[in-house]
Amino acid sequence: MGIPVGISSCVLGEKVRFDGGHKRNRFVAEDLAEYFSFRAVCPEMAIGMSTPRPVIRLQDNGIEVRLVDSKDNTIDHTDKMKAFADEIIPSFEWLRGYVVCAKSPSCGMERVKLYLENGNSVPGGSVGIYTKQLMEAMPWLPIEEDGRLCDPVLRENFIFRVYALDDLYRSVDGGITRGKIIKFHSRYKLCLMAHHQASYRSLGRLVSKIHEWEDLSEFFLTYRQQFMDALKNRASRKNNTNVLMHIQGYFKRDLDKEQKAELRDVIMRYREGNIPLIAPLTLINHHLTVNPDEYLATQAYLSPYPEKLKLRFSL
Repeated sequence: MGIPVGISSCVLGEKVRFDGGHKRNRFVAEDLAEYFSFRAVCPEMAIGMSTPRPVIRLQDNGIEVRLVDSKDNTIDHTDKMKAFADEIIPSFEWLRGYVVCAKSPSCGMERVKLYLENGNSVPGGSVGIYTKQLMEAMPWLPIEEDGRLCDPVLRENFIFRVYALDDLYRSVDGGITRGKIIKFHSRYKLCLMAHHQASYRSLGRLVSKIHEWEDLSEFFLTYRQQFMDALKNRASRKNNTNVLMHIQGYFKRDLDKEQKAELRDVIMRYREGNIPLIAPLTLINHHLTVNPDEYLATQAYLSPYPEKLKLRFSL
């Protein structure tokens, strides 16, 4: 069984949109479906709306944002949508991520068109009613829009976060212990260094004081939120280069002069943007096979998700 991930039904190819169509995302429906077990939800169908159906939109009435019929704003779906979200979200505790439909007044994650009562739109837009409640109720959960998954950097970051959250849950399966948390955190040190230096340091301090926490469940919730917040920061080329150079130091006694020069050259070529991240990582994994290192071998940074997804080929 794959990693459990929520998804807007239309993105998976179900014909549930207002016009009777869908927004099937090939990468999601084919490539990710090999690794993820999707739970498809269409909030609009769930609250009794038909397909096809009248177009709905977000409208700011001066007090709050409402979900209304685009031609008759007295037809208001807000309360039904919020009630549905309140009802279903508690069942999402086991999810590791969620893919939502862009621009949807129900499911959009950002820049959804927001109208004033006079018909003008508000710059910057808003968030879909359903997704807004999901994000507020589960702020640690990786959420991404189907359209943004076309961006290789955003795609990699989202999928990495899904795998990291799944790894976190699997690591404490059977009960949360201090040892399990410390072991997990140790495996993600290089990932944290690449994504957010400040969080790398603050999470290190948090874990170092785990023995002061009487309630480990409370510690887990605190750690989960801070860990997932840190990973939202996309790994920069500069930070990746620093991590690669840090890893290089572990081979200083194992590689000869020519091998060291080759590895340093590949890292510099990556830093300059001439080759993708997969190039230095492939060479490092080769050296690690020949010269095993217990600490590096456990690092999630070197293999955070299936190689077949080719996520680092474009970074």
